[in-house]
Amino acid sequence: MTKVITIANNKGGVGKTMQAYQLATHLAHKGNKVLAIDLDSQANLSSTLGVDVRRTLIPEWLIGDVDAEDVICPSEGKYDFHKNLDVIPASRHLANLAKLLILSEAEVRKTAGRKERLLKMRIEKLANKYDYIVIDTPPMLGDELIMALVASTRVLIPTQAQDYSIDGLEELMDTFEIIKESENPSLDFNIIPSMVNMRRKLEKQRLEELSQSFSVSAGVRNLVDMQESISAKKPVFMMGKNSKGKQDYANLWTSLGLN
Repeated sequence: MTKVITIANNKGGVGKTMQAYQLATHLAHKGNKVLAIDLDSQANLSSTLGVDVRRTLIPEWLIGDVDAEDVICPSEGKYDFHKNLDVIPASRHLANLAKLLILSEAEVRKTAGRKERLLKMRIEKLANKYDYIVIDTPPMLGDELIMALVASTRVLIPTQAQDYSIDGLEELMDTFEIIKESENPSLDFNIIPSMVNMRRKLEKQRLEELSQSFSVSAGVRNLVDMQESISAKKPVFMMGKNSKGKQDYANLWTSLGLN
C-alpha cells in the first residue's frame, strides 16, 4: 500500500520544503519508488529536485482534464537515488487552482462529490506505481493543503519553537481534526521541531510546553548543513560522518519509523 506523507504548516519559514526534500531523497535512496508532489506555487521543491517548468498542469490534472503521465517528470541530478524519484512539479500557474475549481464546480461535484477529494482520487490511480508519495504544501490553509490532508496517511508538521509558530498550530490542528472526523479517520500526524537552538532557554521552554499537548518527534537544528544541502542539491545523508545535519535527520527518520 502506498504511503502518502504530507509536509504541512500554515506558517512559512519553518523548514517545510527542506523537510520534504530530505524525506523524498532519503526514501528514494533506501530503494523505494517515490513520487514528490509540489503543491506550493513557489516551486522550490521542484527546482531543488532538478525540475523547472514554466506552467504546471497540476490544476488540470486534479480536475481530470489531463492524465498523470502529462504531469509526472523524472527528478534530475547526478546521484543514483534520482532513478527512484519522480516529481509532479509546481509553478506560478498553480495560483490559478482556486479559480479553475470554481469554474469546474459542477464537474467536480459530479466526479468527486467535493473538491477536497480530488487529490485523493488522482493519487489512488497511482497507488501501484509508488511506495511513497511525499507532498509539499503552501504555507496557508487553502485548497492545496486541505486536499493533501484528505489524501494523506500521515502529516509531518515542522514547527519552530517560537510563540508565533506555536500559536499558528492551533488553526492547523483544528483543521486536522475536522478532516480526520469527516474525510480521513486514519490520518496521523507528527510535530517536528525545526531550526532548533536548544541553547536558547526560551526555545527549550516552548518545546517542553508543546510536548505537553502533542506528540513531538526528534528535532532538527538550525545548521549551515541544511542550507548547503539545498544550494548544492545534495541531501544531508550524503554529507560527511561528522555532519550534525546528517545525524539530526537520521535520528528523525528512525523516530518516525522511516529508516
